[in-house]
Amino acid sequence: MRVVVTDHTFPGLEQEQSVAQDAGAAFAAFQCKSAEAVAAAVAGADVAVVQFAPFGPAAAAAMRPGATVIRYGVGYDNIDIAAARAAGLQVGYVPDYCADEVADHTAAACLALLRKLPMLDASVRRGEWAAVRVAAPLKPFADTVVGFFGLGQIGRAVLGRLRGFGFGFLAADPMLSAADAAALGVEVTDAAALFRRADLISLHAPATAQTAGYVDAARLATMQRHAMIVNSARGGLIVEADLAAALQAGVIAGAALDVFRTEPLPADSPLRGAPNLLLTPHAAWYSQTAIGRLQALVAEDIARALRGQAPRKPVPL
Repeated sequence: MRVVVTDHTFPGLEQEQSVAQDAGAAFAAFQCKSAEAVAAAVAGADVAVVQFAPFGPAAAAAMRPGATVIRYGVGYDNIDIAAARAAGLQVGYVPDYCADEVADHTAAACLALLRKLPMLDASVRRGEWAAVRVAAPLKPFADTVVGFFGLGQIGRAVLGRLRGFGFGFLAADPMLSAADAAALGVEVTDAAALFRRADLISLHAPATAQTAGYVDAARLATMQRHAMIVNSARGGLIVEADLAAALQAGVIAGAALDVFRTEPLPADSPLRGAPNLLLTPHAAWYSQTAIGRLQALVAEDIARALRGQAPRKPVPL
């Protein structure tokens, strides 16, 4: 048996290597950058663990029949799921290693925007002292509606953190049942109404063909001028140039982004010059224990795969 890590950004791989060796499997780690390098690295492997490298059809075909691919992280955009399925591979990911951290970060971003903290901070640094002029309009939280575009595990955790502030809540999620919505205290609506009605929208949808570029100029134009948007989900949900233009023109009042189409954020990105925009460098996942938790859960999945078991969290079909 053979276990391969195609690429990683961790200080070491002791946990992953240990479970492989305990099962009598060979272990190899690479720092692949291309699909071709990945295909060469995983040839004949029983388990492949991928972080950011592209895992395409050639890699899927190169692995042993019935092999397992595991993604270090929440998303799996870099894995060709259709090719993996066609090759008979199992695919797992780790959507729960940083759920609390992402929820904390997202809730903090929502609160910072709703109290206009980035805007007020920038005004003081400009030498101004004009709280009302800079912050207006500023609704009390009891009159504020927070909308969720997608309400899965992390969205619900954010909702739980915000509930005590007295907000009203909307959600657009085709998987959200009426019973769950009632239990959560959320009004279910469609996406179009969500963008029209919410004072702040938190994005929690997966990156799919249907959601890619969903937040574009036309969608932003339907929002209220005082409304704001937070994205700690997937960078591809937003057309970044359209968001930058909307902020410049005052189409919406503000935004907070932790994820981007290209990371690191390019030096020439129009987002860098956009006003009323809070930027963080894909940091929502981080705490001092999150990295170890991620690697421990991946090590558990390696052990499961070598025992012939399914991944702990299979990628949804």
